[in-house]
This record gives sequence, structure tokens and C-alpha cells, in this order.
Amino acid sequence: MEALRTPDDRFSQLPDFSFAPHYVDQLAGYPGLRMHYLDEGPGDARVALCLHGQPTWSYLYRKMIPAFTAAGYRVVVPDLFGFGRSDKPVEESVYTIPFHRTALQRLVEHLDLHRITLVCQDWGGLLGLTLPMDMPGRFDRLLVMNTGLGTGDHPLGEGFLAWRAFNNRNPDMDIAGLMRRAVPGITDAEAQAYAAPFPDQRYKAGVRRFPNLVPDHPQSEGADISRRAREWWKTQWAGESFMAIGVLDPVLGPPVMQALRRIIRGCPEPLTLSGAGHFVQEAGPIIVEQALQHFHD
Repeated sequence: MEALRTPDDRFSQLPDFSFAPHYVDQLAGYPGLRMHYLDEGPGDARVALCLHGQPTWSYLYRKMIPAFTAAGYRVVVPDLFGFGRSDKPVEESVYTIPFHRTALQRLVEHLDLHRITLVCQDWGGLLGLTLPMDMPGRFDRLLVMNTGLGTGDHPLGEGFLAWRAFNNRNPDMDIAGLMRRAVPGITDAEAQAYAAPFPDQRYKAGVRRFPNLVPDHPQSEGADISRRAREWWKTQWAGESFMAIGVLDPVLGPPVMQALRRIIRGCPEPLTLSGAGHFVQEAGPIIVEQALQHFHD
């Protein structure tokens, strides 16, 4: 499998991102590919497993990591293959829902994580929300933000279809420009940091692929797993949950999130952030602080 590795100098002097990189070079089932993850806080503590989406990477969680570690958590933030400091296969067909989902399962097993709070948004949720049902005894809390399940049995919204069309028209997506438009108050240096993993179009196969993986009919790849997860969250989930919603998100905003809330057994009223959009993690520590106040230690 041909894959690219972003040069390390692309990640030097990123604003507010002094976290040490960690790598696993031989993740089971992924020979020749190196996955990057952040690993902050005490090794024997509760774990916040923070999962990003498209077109972001672990940089997305830079404002939330210190809030978790200050509360005594261990924070593990992987970069999906094709993103961040992880290797980037060049062939778009490599990127499938099972490819990404299984890699996350193997990383959790490799690090032997338990007492996990699943922290997820965008594709971090489409993938991450399908993990706990098949990894019993590892997850006991959920912090979910601006995401959904790709069940394939509901029409995709006009906002998402417009996003997918935009994505497909722009194979060399201007990621910094996108983040400047999508995140109120972001600086130019922060926007450029989001683009750091992608020196040119060859590195963006994983970015291009994601919108076309969202199941749009019941037989789509991954739709059956998401429907099974939907039923599990309704009937089997016994952990604690917290939801934060970036109200300005035109695709995965309050209506979508309220529908997801009805699926998650015991999910309380959400924290709504009127000044935040899709990339709600940019709102910072308030999400972590509110979630941890809700959880019972």
C-alpha cells in the first residue's frame, strides 16, 4: 500500500500545541502504516478518548485536553489514517468505514484502555458511536458533539448534500480557508495549523473520501453497523452521557443532535453553545467543565 508521511517540520511551532507525539508502527491488521496519537495525563486514570472528523486532526482538541488533564484524566487523541501525523494512503478506495473503525478498535486494544469516556464529533461520532457495543467493559461515559449515526434509512439533508458536492468539486480543499469560515474568531495561524498535515493534494485522499462514505441507503457499507449501534444506545447503554451542541452548525446542528439525544438512553438536556459552529471543540474548556460537573465520580 502506497502511503505518504507528512514531514515533521510541518508540525513545528503550531499555536497552543506543545503535546508530545506518540506512534504505533504495527497496528494489528495495518502492516506498514504508522498511526499517531496524543497521550496526556496519568497512565492509570480515567481515559478521555477524543475522536476527530473531517478535515481536522488531533489539533482540534488542543483547548479541551488541558481541562481533562487538570481534572485528573488521561487523554488519548488519535489521528485517523489519512489525517494529522498518521500515515496517509494515497488511494482513495483504501478509506472505508471498516478500515477506520477497525483501526480505532485495534488502537484501544493496543493501549488496553478501560474506563473510557468517548469524546466524539463529526466522523469521530459516526465511527466512535459504533465502538462501545463491540468492546464491552471498556466504555462507561459519553461526551458527544455535533455528529450522528449513518444508518442509511433516513434521507440525507440538503446541507450535507451541499457539503458533499462542495467536497467533490474541490479535490485540493483549502482546509485553512474552510476553518477560517467555519470557526468564529480563529486566527490565521490556527487555521494554517489545521492544514499542516496536508502539504499538497496527494495527502488529502482521506479528506476527500469521507463525505462519500456517509451511508445514503440501507445497503450502504456501514449502515447495518450504525443501525445496530442505534438500537444498542437505545436499549443497552448503561453509562453516563453528556451532549454539547454548536448551534451555528448548518448540517449537524440542534435538530440533528436532538434526534440523536432521543436515541441515547438517559442522555440529559444538552449544553447549547450559541456562538459555536460545527467544530464545537473550539469553544474550549467550558464543554469539559460542564460535562465533568454532570458526571458522578
